[in-house]
Amino acid sequence: MSEETGGARPGETAVAAPAPPPEEPRPPFLRRMLRSRTVRAATAAALAGALLGAGTVAWRTDTLPLTGSAPCWDSLGSGSMDALFGDRRTVTDEQDLRTDPMGEGGVYGQCRITSYEGKRARRQVTVNVRRLDGLRGTDAQAWPREFLSSGMVWLGDGLPGMTSSSRAWIALPQACTGRHDFTGPTVVDIGMGRADFEVSTEYTLRDRSALTGALIDAANGVIDSFGCSGTYRLPRDLPAPVRWQDTTPSAFCGIKGLALPAAYRKDLKESRTGGTGGPARVCDAGTSFRESSVRLTTVVDPVLAEIYSWDVLRSGTPVKGSNGYGRLGGNRAVFRAQCQTGQVMFVLEQLRPTHEGSRFTFAHDLLPAYASAEAERIGCGPLKVTVPES
Repeated sequence: MSEETGGARPGETAVAAPAPPPEEPRPPFLRRMLRSRTVRAATAAALAGALLGAGTVAWRTDTLPLTGSAPCWDSLGSGSMDALFGDRRTVTDEQDLRTDPMGEGGVYGQCRITSYEGKRARRQVTVNVRRLDGLRGTDAQAWPREFLSSGMVWLGDGLPGMTSSSRAWIALPQACTGRHDFTGPTVVDIGMGRADFEVSTEYTLRDRSALTGALIDAANGVIDSFGCSGTYRLPRDLPAPVRWQDTTPSAFCGIKGLALPAAYRKDLKESRTGGTGGPARVCDAGTSFRESSVRLTTVVDPVLAEIYSWDVLRSGTPVKGSNGYGRLGGNRAVFRAQCQTGQVMFVLEQLRPTHEGSRFTFAHDLLPAYASAEAERIGCGPLKVTVPES
């Protein structure tokens, strides 16, 4: 995991994008000034001095009625807030960062910001801080469904996370958060609207840039709140938005040597692959972009791969391999391979029935070929996987 120090505050720099997105209306000058940490501190100090000079008890600078702290643990600066919400009125519901009171050991905290136009809510952004679980399997399905999506791209620049126009996440430094066996990383994730909802390239670029900036802001605020040093920088460049394309049956999901069986070609006519080069590579395929039927995920980050630990040990029928082991359920297969960089997880999911009525056979039929082809692609092959007879 890469951590950089000495950079500028991330909220003050725009994320580079393949094409410049349209500018949002700028908020009034006073409001922009009051959202700035520097200006808030100076204003607070001046007002505190004035109150003391008048014989009045001064407010603490972080609770001054005129200014207050920035949303989400004093992390989201004016750049992030303006990019996300423009000049709309916002209401923040914030939970303190603390150890899980139920004794599970996970760090948690949530911050939700809702913007209003008059009385009508127009946009809502939710930031979570959580330690992903692998011991009980609680984060092996719901979290990847939203935050390991084929619509996401790697943040790049050594940043341990992914982003899209509706979801983004980044892992916090282990030196700051610590880690136990069978747990994934402690992550900051941020969501806006429905996962994978996209309208046009123009809006995708604008929203992805805003969400990425807010993610880096929030992550740096959390690192500071935990009493750790160092900051993440905004990524210099992000890949172009991931698009759906016609499926190539001889190289399914863009994987050389992975042939799609003829029985599935009618139902898996289009596919999309995101996250290449990052912690996870994800491919969705279906009849069209509106209906994804299967998902293939390769998690190459060894710590992130831990979220599938329970599944690979206890979920379904055992699967043997020449360099690993796994499990096969009705609509899901998880295989763990040992590579030079550590453990890698191959995950196949059938999200809805395909050919011949309501059969869920995709994971069984494709796991051996998928694991073998992906192992070759990432440089830890050869790998042979044997599945039980169906």
